Amino acid sequence: MRIGAFTLDSRVSLLTEKLSSPLRVPREGTIERMLESSGSCIVKDIKSGIWIADLQLVRCPVCDLSTCDGTMQTLDVRHIELFLNEGYKNGSWEYNLIASHKLQKDAVAACGAIFDLKHLKSSSSYDSQPKAMIAPHAVAVHTRLQENEGIVVKYQTMKVGTDGDIVSIRISQQLL
Repeated sequence: MRIGAFTLDSRVSLLTEKLSSPLRVPREGTIERMLESSGSCIVKDIKSGIWIADLQLVRCPVCDLSTCDGTMQTLDVRHIELFLNEGYKNGSWEYNLIASHKLQKDAVAACGAIFDLKHLKSSSSYDSQPKAMIAPHAVAVHTRLQENEGIVVKYQTMKVGTDGDIVSIRISQQLL
């Protein structure tokens, strides 16, 4: 499902699995440490410009019920110029897992958000209960969940080559 487009200006973003107020910006450490302490992480070297956001709900491969809402949610964002690059077209650019975080308790919702750090305090960047929300400098998704045993949150990025700018980001939550 297409959510819309937003802008990243600062080349530094906050990726988070929590939408509670106030958002805490982790200050130091590895991405894994940041996730452990706050459920959020800072990602640098992001290509600035316009980004397109999609929400994907994926059904469990064992289940074929038309009423099933799916067992995995993915917030998929990519720079608007991604599809113009030969490295993307020929498949030489791949997603890399930058961190994984497991919540082993009943999760009432699966949330994921990307905020341009420069504009984080802007009132237009934050909404506490979106299903899918786009703002000028942020995107967020929120899905209420059935009873579960927790979720696994994965953060993935795609770079231009091996050392280039990040041009695509995925935040996925899978039910346990």
